[in-house]
Amino acid sequence: MISRNLFKALVLGSISTAFGSGEAVAGGKTEPFRLAPFDIAADDCTAPAGLNRNLVFFQDNDRQFMEGVKFGLSQAAQKRGLKFSVELADNDAGKMLNGVDAAVGSKVGAMVVAPVDAVGLSPSLEKAIQHGVYVGTIVPPPAVTILNAPQYLTGERLALAASDYIARELNGRANVVLLTHDSLQFLAPRFKAMRDVLGKLPDVRIVADISPSPVNVEGGYEMMKLILLAHPKIDVILGADTVVIGALKALREAGRTSPKQFLGGIDGEPDAVAELKDQQSPYKASVSLASPVFGFALGSFAADWQDGKSVPQAMDILPKLLTAENIAQYEADLQDPASVFADHRRREVYLKMYGNICFETRNEYLNFPWSSDH
Repeated sequence: MISRNLFKALVLGSISTAFGSGEAVAGGKTEPFRLAPFDIAADDCTAPAGLNRNLVFFQDNDRQFMEGVKFGLSQAAQKRGLKFSVELADNDAGKMLNGVDAAVGSKVGAMVVAPVDAVGLSPSLEKAIQHGVYVGTIVPPPAVTILNAPQYLTGERLALAASDYIARELNGRANVVLLTHDSLQFLAPRFKAMRDVLGKLPDVRIVADISPSPVNVEGGYEMMKLILLAHPKIDVILGADTVVIGALKALREAGRTSPKQFLGGIDGEPDAVAELKDQQSPYKASVSLASPVFGFALGSFAADWQDGKSVPQAMDILPKLLTAENIAQYEADLQDPASVFADHRRREVYLKMYGNICFETRNEYLNFPWSSDH
């Protein structure tokens, strides 16, 4: 796992060069600072010239969470008259890097990126920003708009739900599996929160704390099969929905499921939502990050940028604990992200926006691991 200091050194090493007008973008904002709330009434500025009115989604893989992002982006592009396309990397960092460079060369107007290799992709994203391209990223910098979640709060919300369940239904005793995502440094606080919360329970034992590879359904399935060889009795499994769904598959194949177990995930993926509706499923909770809603927001800001408007520098995805009781409204919101985004009261359930930036002030792009946690 890349340390914070090494990450900053690598990012800061990729200093921007001048673009055509002779104006330089010297690495953006590299030191963490607190952003003011987004000012929707901020003065507009000049629209980028010479770029195509389109939006490309550079998607790391086809897990359901990212498919939700794609859906939201496509809905926004359709509404705002942007040509939309997807470049699926299938977890191939080189393929994504080549695609981003080619897009800049073809004068793409906007891109949203879920990086496979954040550090390796950084110089290419900086180059895109230099050329006036709207760049939105899902978690890592650099970007015009960075989308993140308050990661510690996200993990804490899930762990507290599990902790309450352990105390109420399992007499305070549990064997716990944490399926982490240590390959992405920016997600580390959510797993620290889980350890912090569960560590306060004296009769809870974390029998596995490990990152599946890859971090998807198949990775969770294979990892859980190995864990069950050493620890056949598991009471609680926490992680991203995609890996916990894989772990559930392994439990079922081994005949090790029980309605008394607590499986919980993060992302609010469709398979997890389906499990929550089943009263006999051990899947008890998912912390939603509402990917179609924030996908629609990013797509809308991509259009605003190309129209010469000011957009947020950063955006929080607010974690929402989903249970069988509140799932219906959530599903309705995901099917119609445009109406959620248009209604500020509904939007504020899912999103919080910070800072202002436009084409003329693009030298102020964020080039540090932004999080409202800090």
